Amino acid sequence: MVAQTELSEAEVDRVFHALAASTRRDILRRTIEQEQSVSSLAADYDMSFAAVQKHVAVLEAASLIIKRAEGRERLVRANPEMIASARALLARYEELWRSRIARLDDLLAEPHGSAAQHDNDDKQGE
Repeated sequence: MVAQTELSEAEVDRVFHALAASTRRDILRRTIEQEQSVSSLAADYDMSFAAVQKHVAVLEAASLIIKRAEGRERLVRANPEMIASARALLARYEELWRSRIARLDDLLAEPHGSAAQHDNDDKQGE
């Protein structure tokens, strides 16, 4: 299965909003490890079942997890395709940052006054 890597602005907003809370990041981590029921997820948090359900709903709205019914239980698992898309987005941001740092490194590596000399050379060539 090929992961969709281009996210809409609304999808990006939902993903970052979902990942902004430590409880949701923990739920995502746990559901990456194995599919779990909402009940088993809720048992490990010092909050109401309804509060955990709301966290799960935010993750589901961001497509970071997939919820399915099995009898009376609701099972939750991570969605590797959306996680891959979010990772690809962050990789693009990292590449932009690294290229800016590389250009700054190049600029700082030039001998002192070299930039001014380039400006003078450019003006003389006009």
